[in-house]
Amino acid sequence: MTASTTLRDVIGLPQDLPRLAESTLVMIDFQNTYRTGVMLLDGAEEAVAAGARLLAAARAAGTPVVHVVNDGGEGTPYDIRAEIGSISAEVAPIEGEKVVVKQVPNAFHATDLEQTLKDLGVGTGADLVIAGFMTHMCVLFTAQGAFNLGYRPTVVAEATATRPLAAPDGTVLTSDALQAASLTTVSDLFGTVARTVDELVAPTPAGRPA
Repeated sequence: MTASTTLRDVIGLPQDLPRLAESTLVMIDFQNTYRTGVMLLDGAEEAVAAGARLLAAARAAGTPVVHVVNDGGEGTPYDIRAEIGSISAEVAPIEGEKVVVKQVPNAFHATDLEQTLKDLGVGTGADLVIAGFMTHMCVLFTAQGAFNLGYRPTVVAEATATRPLAAPDGTVLTSDALQAASLTTVSDLFGTVARTVDELVAPTPAGRPA
């Protein structure tokens, strides 16, 4: 089977990966929600570890960082006032890093994320590096939202994770299959996908000359 041409190629959008040091990092929903209980994700621990490495690299490079959390209300797995909905300690914000609260998958919808980026001097056309949970939901739709607003999103695959779900035909779609489909959707149009953190912090990322 031969892969179809991507929409990015059809309309002439770049495929090169950005440098983390020249981007803004958006950490989406790295909440304890996804590490235990009903919303436990396959690969969550590995993704948090990768997210911690990504965050450390961003801070070392002086990259602006914005954290996003989903607030589902008191008593829910997304209760940001409780431990279950808190940002995991490994990737918790430090002083000076903005936290944006959302209530729908697209972190730009009905939030101050866009204004926060503007306040950081990050305008449309800028590179946004996106990581977090869940790949098929908030990561994908925030990448789409960023693209629609004129940003250039890149999703870091190893710093994302998802879960198996029932497909419309009743079969179970594995988390690996859903992960691959979600990242493929991003790379078809909305942005680029870095497989690892290292691809963004290496001296010359793939596809971009020094």
